[in-house]
Amino acid sequence: MGDRLKDRIAVVVGAGSSGPGWGNGKATAVTFAREGAKVWCVDMNAKAAQETVDIIKGEGGEARAHTANVSVAADVQRMVEACLSQYGRIDILHNNVGIARMGGPVELAEEDWDLVLDVNLKSFFLTCKYVLPAMEQQRSGSIINVSSVAGIRTPKGIAYVAYNASKGGVNSLTQAVASQYADKGIRCNAILPGLMNTPMIAPLSSAYSQGDFDKMIAMRDRLCPTGKMGTAWDVANAALFLASDEASYVNGHLLVVDGALTVRA
Repeated sequence: MGDRLKDRIAVVVGAGSSGPGWGNGKATAVTFAREGAKVWCVDMNAKAAQETVDIIKGEGGEARAHTANVSVAADVQRMVEACLSQYGRIDILHNNVGIARMGGPVELAEEDWDLVLDVNLKSFFLTCKYVLPAMEQQRSGSIINVSSVAGIRTPKGIAYVAYNASKGGVNSLTQAVASQYADKGIRCNAILPGLMNTPMIAPLSSAYSQGDFDKMIAMRDRLCPTGKMGTAWDVANAALFLASDEASYVNGHLLVVDGALTVRA
């Protein structure tokens, strides 16, 4: 166990995994705990959140599970109040929830646009809305938003207009919060993962390779300059840096974690 986040209270939103294996939020929650943080593991899926908690406790760390739909204000308010009631402070807010729906402006249904923007962007606004007052009172805090390179690049051959727009919004939200709260001891940064091999990509096989999962993995690997996709641990390690004192003067930054994908495109 390390001590880079010793005794800090970390709220990880999206701490469960959408399927077997390691998603970004799950890996980040475990990484934070391994470095001494007490982790409030939030997910819509209570079982997934508890699985992450059990891993942390099994390694000797401290964590609690909390079920919430963070696109709903009342749920977010209860989430923050429960964490503050338990621990009295929130030092780290890690926003990791996200979904995608395929389609361009013409093809995409309006309800899918609304859903993606609610989950991917509105939820980040709401967690900031209710966590920032506690951080402001403390005169300290680190907010880390998981965005995507899709917020600065558009993928070739597949239309994700709502996903692109939502992640671009996350980038702008991140920088706006960083600017407004910099003199209050609060930092806000974003991580922009590239092509990552996590459980979230499993449903994409129908779009990439007519349902052939292994073929999809091979195709995505070939698109990466390194010859393989990144993993949830790459995102988690970036989050650890941004949460730690090592990043004390890093604020409003969009940290690309993509194995050089965007610089080659």
